[in-house]
Amino acid sequence: MDLSDTSAAVTLVSGLVILTGVIGVLLPILPGLLLTWGGVLLWALLGGGSGGARLLVAVLATLIAGIGMVVKFVWPGKKLKDTGVPAAAVAVGGALGLIGFFLVPVVGLVLGFILGVWLMELRRLGSERAWPSTRAAIAVVGLSLLVELASALLIAVLWLFGLAFS
Repeated sequence: MDLSDTSAAVTLVSGLVILTGVIGVLLPILPGLLLTWGGVLLWALLGGGSGGARLLVAVLATLIAGIGMVVKFVWPGKKLKDTGVPAAAVAVGGALGLIGFFLVPVVGLVLGFILGVWLMELRRLGSERAWPSTRAAIAVVGLSLLVELASALLIAVLWLFGLAFS
């Protein structure tokens, strides 16, 4: 690949941004879905080549990202409400997860989240029902992560098809 070729350089940078976005979904430090979508837009707008195919990929990626963002919050939010875990417990879990991330890199995020939710549920429900409630909150957060990951991977695959056919 000749990097003096602008189209090749834009494609390479776009691919790296998309890859970073997919990884960012799994390591919630970066806005993964937005990066994945942004990488596709970068490729579609600045990559040169067939404008129609690139525009179609960009429009489809925008739809997937938009639907993914809405579903990421609505579906798990409904599940959270159904389990009876208050949003405050998840918020405290998120805050302790953020603190834990800086105290114990990478695993501190998960440990802090679990600890925060468990402590809130322990205070609210007592020791017998705190852990099942915490597990329900973890499952809801996992569902949110899976929705975002599926959206990012779908956008990445769409971009690969766009590369192949544009």
